[in-house]
Amino acid sequence: MRVLDDGRIPLDTDPVENAIRPFVVGRKNWLFADTVGGARASANLYSLIETAKANRIEPWAYLRHLFEKLPAATEPSEIEALLPHRVDRDAIARR
Repeated sequence: MRVLDDGRIPLDTDPVENAIRPFVVGRKNWLFADTVGGARASANLYSLIETAKANRIEPWAYLRHLFEKLPAATEPSEIEALLPHRVDRDAIARR
C-alpha cells in the first residue's frame, strides 16, 4: 500500500529479496549451532558482512581492516568508528 502513497517507492522488491537471501539460505545451518555463544558470534559476523555490503564495502577488505584496527580500539567511540557506515571506504579499497 505504501507504493500508492509515495511514487518514489519502487514496485520491485528484488533488492530487498537479494539482501535477505543469505540469511534465508543459512537459516537451516544455524539450527545446528552448538552453543549460544557460537550462534551469537555467527550472527555478529554475518551482520558485519551484510552491513559492509550494504555500505558498498568489499567484505573481506573490511574484515581485514577491522581485525587489524580492533585490538587497538579501547574507547567505545574508537570501536564505533570501525563500523561499516563510519569507516573510510576509499582507504579500505586502496589496501
